[in-house]
Amino acid sequence: MNIPEIGLAFLEGVALIVSPCILPVLPLVLSASIEGGRKRPYGIIVGFVGAFSIFVLGSRALITALHIDLDIIKYGSLALLLAFGLVLLSDKLSARFSQWTQGAAELGNRLGAQGHGGFLSGVSIGALIGLVWTPCAGPILAAVLVQVIRQQTDIQGILVTIAFAIGAGVPMLIMTLAGRKIMGRLRFFTTHAETVRKSFGVIIILSVLLLAFDSSAQSLFTSDSPSSTLEATRLEDGLATPYAAPEFTGIESWLNSPPLTLQSLRGKAVLIDFWTYSCINCVRTLPYLTAWDKKYRDKGLVIIGVHAPEFEFEKKIDNIKTAIAKYGIAYPVAVDNNLSTWVAFKNRYWPAHYLIDKEGRVVYTHFGEGKYSITENNIRYVLGLKDKAEAMPEISTISLGQTPETYLGYARAEHFAGKPDLQEDVVTAYKVPLFLPLNEWALAGKWKVEAQKSTAQEKGAALQLNFRSKKVFLVMGTQSGKPAKATLKLNGETPGASSGKDAPNGNIAISGHALYELIHQSETQNSLLEITAQDPGVEIYAFTFGK
Repeated sequence: MNIPEIGLAFLEGVALIVSPCILPVLPLVLSASIEGGRKRPYGIIVGFVGAFSIFVLGSRALITALHIDLDIIKYGSLALLLAFGLVLLSDKLSARFSQWTQGAAELGNRLGAQGHGGFLSGVSIGALIGLVWTPCAGPILAAVLVQVIRQQTDIQGILVTIAFAIGAGVPMLIMTLAGRKIMGRLRFFTTHAETVRKSFGVIIILSVLLLAFDSSAQSLFTSDSPSSTLEATRLEDGLATPYAAPEFTGIESWLNSPPLTLQSLRGKAVLIDFWTYSCINCVRTLPYLTAWDKKYRDKGLVIIGVHAPEFEFEKKIDNIKTAIAKYGIAYPVAVDNNLSTWVAFKNRYWPAHYLIDKEGRVVYTHFGEGKYSITENNIRYVLGLKDKAEAMPEISTISLGQTPETYLGYARAEHFAGKPDLQEDVVTAYKVPLFLPLNEWALAGKWKVEAQKSTAQEKGAALQLNFRSKKVFLVMGTQSGKPAKATLKLNGETPGASSGKDAPNGNIAISGHALYELIHQSETQNSLLEITAQDPGVEIYAFTFGK
């Protein structure tokens, strides 16, 4: 029995109490705790936990059997939550709802008998609260069900579910025990009951709108920007103290060009781009770089891509040449396999841009994606272009709450939740836990975990990842260099329309060391990904995400 997993499930359940859907049942919980015997609050929590557990375990069986899309749970729950908000806003609907809940309470009283101190009546009321609140909490439960429903049916799975239910019920018990004091001291709730009820209704409806239009809410933080007009009247975000650009050093070979020096490029504007071909952040900047090369090469701009490898396989010249052809790179590429030029520039990031003016000084730097209009403005400023021009529109690639980059080698591995802990450089049989929290990953079957990668040692070796994103990318390769296959499932099913371009219908043909797009969902959401090696020797390096 895995006690830590049960404890974690309990804490996750406690966290549910902060969800906005607690609002519609709060008045019911408080009013139910006022009348009845001293045992009623305990009956309420028993009924609540029981109904909650039955719902989750029943959902597990139902969704598995009927292959129900978790989006149905999400949006169905939002519709129910919206209905509660409208009920609280309407005097007539609120009156009818109160009559219904009072009838349920009276039924519980009749079943409970006086000698039980209201325990059994509390059970019936708690069950009602559990059934009402549980689907109402659907947007959160949808994420939980992704993790719980797909596990094997055994005692551990049942205990995890019950622990989660008890965690959700403990704060409810505290509310019921304190109910008499709260309602007795806070006269506002009794003298302004109608105002409080309608306020709850407004808050609930606003919560529904926020959850339903999640992608729209995210766009407030990560919106795409339209093209803007470039005037290049000044250097935007330029360095306060420009410095002499260090010379290229330790370059193993030059592609698309004979060897270059910055000294020989005096009098031209130079944009240095530190990149590596399996980095999704680098790849997403390449359309801008190739467009600037075409637009400004004849005006005096020289773009130089310094390829600085992150993984060993990225040092192979043939792999770099393949990437250059794939992404249509026509500007010079310097192969910095020993990271000598990287160190000379004191660089730390992929991608990284250094703009050098005609006197050989670094006047502007930018690290990571974005700020393309600023970079282009500064290119034009250094070139001395005074005419107005339209910048390329910037496309947002990051969602609010998106899972961070996840490395699968022990040197940089984080959020590993499998058993046993990662074993360095030895073949080990791993197991996936019954409860996999958001942003965590685990291995199943025999794997060898090395500093930069994990390698499947048998057919059927698998990896699970609980992620939140629209797109999922994975750096993959094969140990032998020969093609291999892997399959993937999304929430226990073949991904279908959510398959990425490199995994049609969940089938991945691994033809070389590269970045593979595995998942492309219609929107950013929480899902469970499972990748299974169909051949031993499949190598996995790092997950990245996007929208």
